Amino acid sequence: MTTSPAFDGPLTRAWHAAVTAAGHDPASAPLTGGLPVPTAEDRSVWDLAAGTADIPTRHELLARAGAERGTPWPQPTAHAFARFFRDGDRLEYEGTVAARQQRLTRAAVAAASTLDPAWLDDVADGVTLLCEQSTWCWAAHDDTRRRHGSVVPTVTDPFVDLGAGEVVAQLAWVDHLLGARLDDRYPGLRRRVRHEARVRVLEPFVRRRDWHWLGLDGDVHNWNPWIHGNVLVAALGLLADDSERADVVRLVVEGLDRYVAVLPDDGAVDEGYAYWWNGACRALEALDVLGHASGHRIASRVPALRATVAFPHRMHLGADWYLNLADGQARPPSDQPWHALHRAAQEAGDQDARRHAAAHRVPGGPVATEREGLGRLLRSLTDRAWSAADPAAGSPLPRDTWLPSTEVLVARATEGSTHGLTLAVKGGHNGEHHNHNDVGSVVVALGGVPVVVDAGRPTYTAQTFGPDRYELWTMQSQWHTVPTVRGTGQSPGRRFGARHTVAEVTGARAALHLDLAGAYDRPDVRHWWRTAGLDRTSGAVTIEDRWDLAPDPTPAPSSCVHVLLAGDVVLDGRRAVVTALAGAGTVALTWAGTARGAHLEIRRLDDPMLGEVWGERLTRLVIDVGDAPTGSLTMTVGEIR
Repeated sequence: MTTSPAFDGPLTRAWHAAVTAAGHDPASAPLTGGLPVPTAEDRSVWDLAAGTADIPTRHELLARAGAERGTPWPQPTAHAFARFFRDGDRLEYEGTVAARQQRLTRAAVAAASTLDPAWLDDVADGVTLLCEQSTWCWAAHDDTRRRHGSVVPTVTDPFVDLGAGEVVAQLAWVDHLLGARLDDRYPGLRRRVRHEARVRVLEPFVRRRDWHWLGLDGDVHNWNPWIHGNVLVAALGLLADDSERADVVRLVVEGLDRYVAVLPDDGAVDEGYAYWWNGACRALEALDVLGHASGHRIASRVPALRATVAFPHRMHLGADWYLNLADGQARPPSDQPWHALHRAAQEAGDQDARRHAAAHRVPGGPVATEREGLGRLLRSLTDRAWSAADPAAGSPLPRDTWLPSTEVLVARATEGSTHGLTLAVKGGHNGEHHNHNDVGSVVVALGGVPVVVDAGRPTYTAQTFGPDRYELWTMQSQWHTVPTVRGTGQSPGRRFGARHTVAEVTGARAALHLDLAGAYDRPDVRHWWRTAGLDRTSGAVTIEDRWDLAPDPTPAPSSCVHVLLAGDVVLDGRRAVVTALAGAGTVALTWAGTARGAHLEIRRLDDPMLGEVWGERLTRLVIDVGDAPTGSLTMTVGEIR
């Protein structure tokens, strides 16, 4: 067994304090509460006609489940698994296993709602298929090629990744929900589930303490809470021995603690809004489950966890648009697990975060979908506060958000309104998780719709997280709203970052001042000062650049300032007029100062993830500021009414 040193961080201390105050030993605290969802035996909850579990959502699920009954189950193949290693495609395999798991989720809810033996048969089929699946790990994460030279799963050496965590937790939720009925109709199936869970996930989790996602080196990302939360569910649901279960839970708390310890007190997530749901949110959900099992609510005792429930609404631009730093989409899927945010906000006492979650509750509509996973679906179905949440108050849309840990500023003209322009600008560094080279990047939204944009993430392939990541155009600074200095873009790595960053937030103005010189791997960049600000009186955004470069005795390419635009763009001299997407309106971008000329470059979008956000194209405005060692450029963005 590979061991790791005990970790004593804010979460561990809060856990120990709560357990000790209750008169228990933290090493063997009672975990008798089980999983926080009533079983199918509780007909006051699950009866389809009168149970309290959200009835409209269950009817929708049963309709979809009924339409697929009797059809072949999705079947992952060796060919699809091997594609990742051969041509970089990961979607075929991951899509197939996701479809299989979602079908099982629908069948499980149908069985709990009706107790129909035919639905229990479907559940047993789905569970058995998962138990017989060669691996629960996704090909993109498996180390089978590196360790064994294989492009198919090595069943004797399972890798615990996000996929494995999702399957083991799903099986634990199925077992919890329908265990008594499965015992009657399929004796032995639950023993099979426990065997597979043990050999594929629980034993490797305990035995190997060198998993990269543990963050033993302090580099902790969203895998940590996502996997730990699922392992916690499996331990609580599938381990009968109190001592063994307590040991796994202790490791889970210690592991989550490493994530919580690096979560800043301002609640920011450097991976961006899209990954909050499978990072900080997963940590909050895990602690919610642990709180139910132990009787000790500890998330609200940790300042960073209380603060992070505000992160989603602080990144909100308007409607379904968000600030999409790192590998995110500016218009992400709308069916996020808002119920989880709603519960976490209630526990933290954050009414703005609760309002933002409630604003996404459609009265009479589904409370969640099976795409979120069985655990999240069951929690939403049985959360009466979420079913009754009132969206009338709307999202809070704070006037200003300044997150010093990631150096992100978001400012709008008026609190609670998307009217006019909203400015977002980031400093930080180029070694962030899911990093793009984007130090100093600016986003401007009109009526909540981005006009000066961050392209966001394309479809993931083997290249996305490989050594050639920064050959992808979306990751390069040249395709963000930042300068290119003498032909050189920004470099990846933590040492390439902003300097002297200062936020200015007053009633009349919000701005970020920073020096971008450190983001470029060039010794001749003394300073590249950038100030991006919103004038609340005029409603205009200005981006001011001033540079000081060492003289270059050899001919050097011109420096350029790039601006990435969405919508229809017309260039006329030193003025670009942009008609925004979604009918949001029109802005004019003008500039003055050191500029020799400008031109537009069209980027056709053939990637479906980019196309579904931006349409057929994005446009890059390239302003040539020449090769002089000093100069300045001021760009102004204003709404045309």
